Amino acid sequence: MASPAQQLPPGWAAEWDQNAQRYLFIETATGRTQWEEPFLDPEGALNPVPTASPPPGQHHTKRRQYAAGQTQAYYGADTIAPPPGPAYGAVPGQPAQPSQLFTPGLAAEGQFAQQQIGQPGQPPYYGGAQPEPEYINQPGFGQGPVYQQPGVGALADQFSQMNVGQKGLRLFTTNLLTAPPEPLELHRPPPDIILPPNSCLSNSPFANADPSYQRCTLNAIPTSNSLLNKSKIPLGLVITPYRSLKEGDDPVPLITDTVIARCRRCRTYINPYVQFIDGGNRWRCCMCSMSNEVPQLFDWDQVRNQPGDRWARAELNHGVVEFVAPTEYMVRPPQPAVYVFLIDVSHNAVQSGMVATATRTILENLDRIPNEDNRTKVAFIAFDVSLHFFSLPAGTSDSSMLVVSDLDDVFLPKPTDLLVNLTESRAAIENLLGRLNDMFTENHVIGSALGPALQAAFKMMAHIGGKIVVLSSSLPSLGAGALKNREDPKVLGTSKESALLQPASPFYKTFAIECSRAQVSVDMFLFSAAYQDVATLACLPRYTSGQTFFYPAFNASRTEDAVKFAHEFGEVIAMPIMLEAVIRVRASKNLRMSAFHGNFFVRSTDLLAMPSVPQDVSYAIEIQIEDNLTAPFVVLQTAVLHTTCFGERRIRVVTTALPTTSNLSEVFASADQVAIATLLANKAVERSITHKLEDARDALFNKMVEILSAYKASMTAAGAGASAQLAISENLKMLPVLILGLLKNVGIRQSAQIPPDLRAYAQCLLTTLPSQLLIPYIYPTFYSLHNMAPECGTVGEHGIIMPQPLPLTSERLERHGLFLIEDGQNIFLWVGRDAVPQLVMDVFNLPSYEVLRGGKTTLPVLDNPFSQRVNAVIQKTREMRRGVYYPHLYVVKEDGEPPLRLWALSCLIQDRADVLPSYQQFISQLRDKVNGSSY
Repeated sequence: MASPAQQLPPGWAAEWDQNAQRYLFIETATGRTQWEEPFLDPEGALNPVPTASPPPGQHHTKRRQYAAGQTQAYYGADTIAPPPGPAYGAVPGQPAQPSQLFTPGLAAEGQFAQQQIGQPGQPPYYGGAQPEPEYINQPGFGQGPVYQQPGVGALADQFSQMNVGQKGLRLFTTNLLTAPPEPLELHRPPPDIILPPNSCLSNSPFANADPSYQRCTLNAIPTSNSLLNKSKIPLGLVITPYRSLKEGDDPVPLITDTVIARCRRCRTYINPYVQFIDGGNRWRCCMCSMSNEVPQLFDWDQVRNQPGDRWARAELNHGVVEFVAPTEYMVRPPQPAVYVFLIDVSHNAVQSGMVATATRTILENLDRIPNEDNRTKVAFIAFDVSLHFFSLPAGTSDSSMLVVSDLDDVFLPKPTDLLVNLTESRAAIENLLGRLNDMFTENHVIGSALGPALQAAFKMMAHIGGKIVVLSSSLPSLGAGALKNREDPKVLGTSKESALLQPASPFYKTFAIECSRAQVSVDMFLFSAAYQDVATLACLPRYTSGQTFFYPAFNASRTEDAVKFAHEFGEVIAMPIMLEAVIRVRASKNLRMSAFHGNFFVRSTDLLAMPSVPQDVSYAIEIQIEDNLTAPFVVLQTAVLHTTCFGERRIRVVTTALPTTSNLSEVFASADQVAIATLLANKAVERSITHKLEDARDALFNKMVEILSAYKASMTAAGAGASAQLAISENLKMLPVLILGLLKNVGIRQSAQIPPDLRAYAQCLLTTLPSQLLIPYIYPTFYSLHNMAPECGTVGEHGIIMPQPLPLTSERLERHGLFLIEDGQNIFLWVGRDAVPQLVMDVFNLPSYEVLRGGKTTLPVLDNPFSQRVNAVIQKTREMRRGVYYPHLYVVKEDGEPPLRLWALSCLIQDRADVLPSYQQFISQLRDKVNGSSY
């Protein structure tokens, strides 16, 4: 199939979007983007028309059919469009009607009809004996509706054109009441960063950091705090400084000559936005305007030992670079990577299979543990009501166990051979891991001395630093840090619930700060079937820049549990972490970092201490405008001084330049809804702990009302009066549904049914997941599999082709269908009760729906194309995002177990659930509040 780029009208370009698996069309004059392919009509006017399927798929002349159920039961016989071609159970000869579905809680009739427009090119999967339709690549296939701009946009467009000096971002207004959420919008890149001419030394497209490393909530910074306040949009930075590299990603350029040019006054690293003056002998800092000398060897190629090309240097062409640091950046020689494994061997831990799975996973991943320079050290401590140390002498396969029962005054039973070199003691380590589980098989001891075990690990490694990896299956009950079961069902859903999300013991925070000072970080893997106080234990990773993983009711005899834990644990211990890191974010004059969110310890006003920096963890920073900005653009620079896990001291520098604007319409047009949602998620979690969960929910709702009110007052003709519309800029139209997703997330949701451990773990995820993982966590992905296009699930030019995502409403569920709902942590395969036996046989290898069992499962790969395509979609879902998470797969029957069914349906956040509103009701509440606040 020809690329759309070859058939576009003048002034348009096509770019393949990896996340959405389709082309994005860009109007080169304005920078405006759209999913629909533009074309010239006979009069010459440019009109968007839905595009055909993505390029990589092959053309199919026939397709297999699954039977369509009688969805008239939901919507009434005259309002549903029967699929083209004869359908299973459909009335023969019934004329096709446009699809118009009723949504509960809707105020005005037909407002949301557009959301439910059916996909005319999709017949059911099995059609009976009649000929199968040949319809692939019809116009409109797989596309959402094309919306007209509401009338509100006219005034906003006038606003955006007032800034005549240079081409800025154009503002397009949309009416939330008539423009339902379109999931593909979340895959769009953030609004363009349009810098003034000559602000950058380089023409490189990489001069600004990729948004996956660093993104700002506004891509045009208001020139004054009053203008920012007028927009009500929070100003903040979301950073993921150590993003993993997937296939096809460019590596971060490494500068090895140790020539590091920095400003003498503000210590900014030289970047593409500085100016060279005085014939190139000096450079002017883009943050504080200080004039600095260019280092002597800056123009010298040390590899070839000859003069070099200054303009080819990576730091003048790339927004993300890494410098090899000279000795003045080291307080001590770079530390080796150190891993101390604390393994719970109490009765519950051994019986659940956790100990066997953990030791086998470590054994299988010994070669993947970072150890390029053969300096990596490891130690193992098993704990129940005592501490079990293991002596692992080098050069022998023998290991011996030393037991310490004194938990009040923890000591190391031996000065050597406890923390050992991984390479030198490899034989002893392998021997120990092979028999550790057998040593404790008969252990009937119940109790956990986690606190003393942590103290012992700290004594062992405090002089070096490194990572403590804790695997615990029960509530700590002995020694320092002992906790009591404080779970009280009567408190859930009340104002006192937030107390359960606060640490129960000061030990874990004070110990964590001690660890941070000694460059020790802690990762927690928690497995308990009963209450484990995740909120308290998560303090350790929070202040030491570690991570928390939670496997409630873990049982290794269920293959799925063992596979998930082994995959995630293996990825964590094999991860190439940054060690002994400090992070500082610098910004142009009059911008100040005012608040920090994420897993680290703030050592001084703006220095973030991180004993280790894991890959794909995000941090959010709020920014304050202290005084008016006079420069045409500002620069935000994150510097991470760290030691690699193979012993090299380095500095990673991430630079973003953003234009300034005094035009409110440009502020709105530049807002990045994904970054805003990420920042608000962090703020909501913090507020739920320091105040109450209810306060966090109110703050989210009120922030959305404020933004909508500000937009209505400043950008629309309605001004301060009441309006029948609910206007917002096109680039923010998914923000209300993201806020609704946050309000319905387990970490924030109003409910008396959520166990405190699950809520605390959800809050850990909300504050650490990078945007790419956080957005599906609060706005899950929803696919229809039984009628997906024939190329979906096959390999195309850019990998597995994915189906088109659907809006998150149960109105899209069909009784005969097969659907996939996933939030990055869990995958639900929803099977309708009228699914025909052939579909059940093709996917599950079972004769009928009745014998299918719901619950956690592994899907078989069967010898038929549909099974292979469904498995390919699930596999791609597990692999397409960064991070270590391996989602469980649950089969959910439409009439199956209520708890599992309700859990899956809770992902469909546009529906009403319990006391929580549907999207339509939420939008109505926002409109009433916005109109009410204007009287």
